[in-house]
Amino acid sequence: MIGIDILRENPESIRENIRKKFQHHKLKLVDDLLKKDESWRKLKYQIDLLRADRNKISKEISEAKKKGKDDKSLMKKAKEIPGKILEVEKKADKLYEEIKKGLVEIPNTLHKDVPIGKDDKENKIREVIGNPIKFSFKPRNHIEIGEMNGWLDFESSAEISGNGFYFMKGDLALLNQALISYARDFMVKKGFLYVEPPLMIKEDVLKGVYTQKEIESMAYKTDDLFLIATSEHPMIGMFIGKMMNHIDLPIKMTAYSMCFRKEIGSHGINEKGLWRTHQFNKQEMIVICHPDDSWKFYEELLKFSKELFKNLELPIRENESCSGDLSDLKAKGADLEVYRPCEGIYQEITSVTNMTDAQARLLGIKFVDKDNEKKFVHTLNNTAIATSRALVAILENHQQEDGSVKIPKVLQPYLGKKVIGKR
Repeated sequence: MIGIDILRENPESIRENIRKKFQHHKLKLVDDLLKKDESWRKLKYQIDLLRADRNKISKEISEAKKKGKDDKSLMKKAKEIPGKILEVEKKADKLYEEIKKGLVEIPNTLHKDVPIGKDDKENKIREVIGNPIKFSFKPRNHIEIGEMNGWLDFESSAEISGNGFYFMKGDLALLNQALISYARDFMVKKGFLYVEPPLMIKEDVLKGVYTQKEIESMAYKTDDLFLIATSEHPMIGMFIGKMMNHIDLPIKMTAYSMCFRKEIGSHGINEKGLWRTHQFNKQEMIVICHPDDSWKFYEELLKFSKELFKNLELPIRENESCSGDLSDLKAKGADLEVYRPCEGIYQEITSVTNMTDAQARLLGIKFVDKDNEKKFVHTLNNTAIATSRALVAILENHQQEDGSVKIPKVLQPYLGKKVIGKR
């Protein structure tokens, strides 16, 4: 979401930004919003004039009473004005709501370095870290490894819950807990406040982070609450409508939670496996900061992700999102992708995003700067780890010929083992 002031001052830059995102159908929206804004300002001016008339007539009535003059005509005018003000205010309020709804559809201003492209096929590989492992045997996928060791049971979960769920057992379940503990400790050592959030949130929070289409395709609803798809949402929701002091910034928080997603749409759900599921574990991080520090923290979050997965001894790469692949709230974003040896491809394992002030505008999150000016904060988020995908990567990249799996050194103190599985 952008501010109407930005649209008024430089509509052509907004149009150019829309073109960069290949959303040409929204160019007309800019013109419509400018016309509505002009009409809204005229109505506001009309309201100001009516209020001025009301004040003027009130003084005239007071003067007439002091001088003993007839004030009937003045009283009649005074009684008519509140109704006129209310009528114009209703029109102005309706128009204002239409403007706000339209502004939500205008994409955030892209960072100048974002590569221009139509879709994810035009994303840019920025860095490759580690080399894919060359096996002396035919590698198995994580489903084969999990089932042969008795760690994964998809049939039982499908019977009681349907596709997209799983039973995880034994050493693999313990490895999952080791990943959760490791990611938590990693983020706390980086200076983030650890949080355990509620797993259900209200719709007004969700509308500040998802479009209506995304809510319908991703979110599970129970009564009037929604199960969270990521702990980023309740963490950022803590600050809805808040006014902070600049000395309290930055706010750096990390949270572990179970997450729930319908995953309806183009990606679909894996019938079997851990890569894309309805329920999973995730350690998330957010930063709420002064606009001047926004891009410094973006680089910091990206650096943390690379360090974390390098420590897990996994081959990864940074894949920066092009303009057409970024959702409307994002000013810049990148995915870290891990190599999957059976498929011979890299797939997304975590993502970092800077939404500058777009999300803060939606949620009304502001701060008072050192000059006592009120401004919107900048918000960033990054997945520290989604353990199901990390488990897939560890099983497939650290497997041995007999079906056993080597445990990365950083996880060995948490698990108490160097190798798990068949021997």
